[in-house]
Amino acid sequence: MPRRTPRTALDRQRTPRRFPKFLGAASICALIAALLSPLTQAAAADSTTALAANDYCGGQCSDILPPGQNGNATLAQILLNQAFGIQPDHAEDQLGPYNNLASGAATLTDAKINDFFNDASFGVASDQVASTTAPGGRTDVTIVRDKKTGVPHITGTTRYGTEYGAGYAAAQDRLWLMDVFRHVGRGQLTSFAGGASSNQGLEQEFWRNAPYTEADLQTQIDNAIANNGARGQQALADANAYIDGINAYIDASDSGRYFPGEYVLTGHKDSITNAGTIDHFKITDLVALASVIGSLFGSGGGGEVNNAMSLLAAQSKYGVTEGTKVWESFRERNDPEAVLTVHNGESFPYASKPDTAQGEALPDAGSVTQEPLVYDRTGSAATATATSASATAAATTLTSAKRGMSNALVVSGKYTASGHPIAVFGPQTGYFAPQLLMLQEIQGPGLSARGASFAGLSMYVELGRGQDYSWSATTSGQDIIDTYAVELCQDDYHYLYHGTCTAMDKVERTNSWKPTTADGTAAGSYRMQVYRTKYGPVEYRATVGGKKVAYTTLRSSYMHEADSIIGFQMLNDPDYVKSPQTFQSAVQHINYTFNWFYADSSHTAYYNSGDNPVRAAGVDAEFPVWAQAAYEWRNWDPTTNTASYTPPSAHPNSIDQDYYISWNNKQAKDYTTAPWGDGSVHRGNLLEDRVKKLVAAGGVTRSSLTKAMADAALADLRAEDVLPKLLKVINSSTVTDTTAAAAVTKLSDWVTAGAKRKETSAGSKTYSNADAIRILDAWWPLLVKAEFEPGLGTDLYTAFSNNLPIDESPSAAHGPTGAHAGSSFQYGWWSYVDKDIRAVLGESVQGGLSQKYCGGGTLSACRDALISTLKTAAGLTAAQVYPGDDQCSAGDQWCADSIVQRTLGGIKHGKITWQNRPTYQQVVEYTSHR
Repeated sequence: MPRRTPRTALDRQRTPRRFPKFLGAASICALIAALLSPLTQAAAADSTTALAANDYCGGQCSDILPPGQNGNATLAQILLNQAFGIQPDHAEDQLGPYNNLASGAATLTDAKINDFFNDASFGVASDQVASTTAPGGRTDVTIVRDKKTGVPHITGTTRYGTEYGAGYAAAQDRLWLMDVFRHVGRGQLTSFAGGASSNQGLEQEFWRNAPYTEADLQTQIDNAIANNGARGQQALADANAYIDGINAYIDASDSGRYFPGEYVLTGHKDSITNAGTIDHFKITDLVALASVIGSLFGSGGGGEVNNAMSLLAAQSKYGVTEGTKVWESFRERNDPEAVLTVHNGESFPYASKPDTAQGEALPDAGSVTQEPLVYDRTGSAATATATSASATAAATTLTSAKRGMSNALVVSGKYTASGHPIAVFGPQTGYFAPQLLMLQEIQGPGLSARGASFAGLSMYVELGRGQDYSWSATTSGQDIIDTYAVELCQDDYHYLYHGTCTAMDKVERTNSWKPTTADGTAAGSYRMQVYRTKYGPVEYRATVGGKKVAYTTLRSSYMHEADSIIGFQMLNDPDYVKSPQTFQSAVQHINYTFNWFYADSSHTAYYNSGDNPVRAAGVDAEFPVWAQAAYEWRNWDPTTNTASYTPPSAHPNSIDQDYYISWNNKQAKDYTTAPWGDGSVHRGNLLEDRVKKLVAAGGVTRSSLTKAMADAALADLRAEDVLPKLLKVINSSTVTDTTAAAAVTKLSDWVTAGAKRKETSAGSKTYSNADAIRILDAWWPLLVKAEFEPGLGTDLYTAFSNNLPIDESPSAAHGPTGAHAGSSFQYGWWSYVDKDIRAVLGESVQGGLSQKYCGGGTLSACRDALISTLKTAAGLTAAQVYPGDDQCSAGDQWCADSIVQRTLGGIKHGKITWQNRPTYQQVVEYTSHR
């Protein structure tokens, strides 16, 4: 019988309304009685597997991935969870330790690290083996699961058997999630899982970016294999073996009736007769999955049309010359005060502003319209909720402010107590149930790694450790997406390509749904339609100089979603990665935009990956350009979407720098990133300040570096780096208003206490300095508006807000997961406020704004504006600041910030306290090397 998780630090969620009368107690008991027999698979006898001899970490590699390894649940397990809160084994046993670091970090020592993390050593001690499986009855592979976490340790004697085992283990742990996301990648989620507005938004968001046909998916596989020689052939063989393993589990779980219960709840299987099918996976499913992950985390750029619109707004207000100057000051392309990952002064120019822009195709004022994606709505697809979901999905897709997430702290052995490098790093991929990532260890011919992979793509470990090295990544965001203005001809669906009127290619998806037990959304349907050109999909229409155009977006990884498989294959190959140089060589084969970090027992390294196109001379990557040969990427072939790319040496890279930090900040001097906001205040500063201090003192340990990360994870960036300057303005003379004075005292006390959003004690669900936090949350948008809108004017202020959101507090709704997503303070106007307030105070500012805005540039008027908005903010109640949502009641500050594991299946978990840290995280310090 599955264990019951104690009701301790985890806050139990109410039974969701989508399972109303279906979960009556009597029916629950009857269903469970009928379904208990197939709950568990038979396990083989205990294994005698010992700890691996090829592990050079000396027991000093740790990792964590909440909520738990087990992401599959039978119907009976789902019903038990929904009715009584009972968790399947290993469904959330990593959530508690993850949550507890928020309160436990202050007293952390090296000996206590694995109170909050898993031991990530290779192998499983014989007395810790929970089960051993020979998948499909094969003799060339075993899957051993450990007692503590249930992580699969896959060991094969043949390459095929090893990958077969990886596929089988993936399906054991994430079959339903893998099925969901292969449908997301194909734009077919609603027909598969139901028409909930969140499902509509999800499929629209990703299919707009990657509207592939089945032939397109296969072509990408064929090209990736053909262009990579023996490694390409090996990747194909690995992928086919992996799929065979997935399908073997589908067949076994179907006949044994222990398949995920979501298939019953969504109407694909019958719980009584077992009628219905679970479709086998095919190799194109892997490309569909990869397109989702690459789009979400690894495709920097875009937003050129929004940039053009804000530039035009600036020029309209100030004139062309001054307006351009104002725009550039807010854009902060290469801000001299920005925190850098490569901080040794080395320059890596990319996407720089040209002296004289060529080929720009700025739209005529007021002419831009977004290309519709959804047509022919019926039933529930025509509701206001559905159309709102579509608008949010489109805005998320088309912005340059991609939700990058992820952080890294890496320190050279020169500054550690042991003399060996230390790394604390991992990706922030949001919080889901089940989690998008899954843990595994894989050992076989040419394969030796442990770590995390995205479900359905785990033929290789994507982030983790090898025998004597670890690696991780953060989203980098450099610009690999350009917008082209294609001139229309004949009608709205033909365009000029090199002087020839050419028809656009129309790709469609028609989806329909009806209510199910899992999703009671009323029946509905719609058709998604994308027009594609040689320059990519159409995103907007406008006129330029009176000519009708379509604006398209061309991404260098478009039609190349499978290419990165070679880099991941190399990272898992112990005969390939043996040094920082070979690590850098491996990640050069990854075409998505990531920052990659490496540590072994002697060295550290960094490399920025992505296919950075070589642009034509004079092209400004910030704005749309004409779709003409003179302005295309150099040596661009539209048939294969290949071009000339900047060489590896031109990408920011480094070996053995004193330390590296990354939190989606600027990579290096002169390396322009697509998102706005790389200025004087960035969440990367939270890591930079702490790690720099540790390195200066020397003697860094695993626990001290982890504490630095955990401390930054609770920090309010605005309060730590901007609030002291705001208070300096306010306190430039005595505050006589009692309301304002009381608020200033509370805010000052909070800053003195460390500016953290931290519980009074573990599990209290109440913040220390709660009033100060409420005041700042209410004040920030008010003060930004009062500071900048009078000077910029409403139109330009709004346009700049579309380029860069004003705020991103923990309770803000953002990205594909909405609120309760943990990741915070990535995008906001903190740098603008910082630079402007310092200028008003008369302090030195490098790369300042083109003029002073607060109070028109005078200290007294600025002070008046701040005090006025502060009084307003202080008067707002908690219920007004935190209005409540589907997770929290109005006024519940802790809950508004809390992290929720967003359900993608039938199992739900409790809320945990807010932390701004990686979802999957490693703490590593190698003691020796091969």
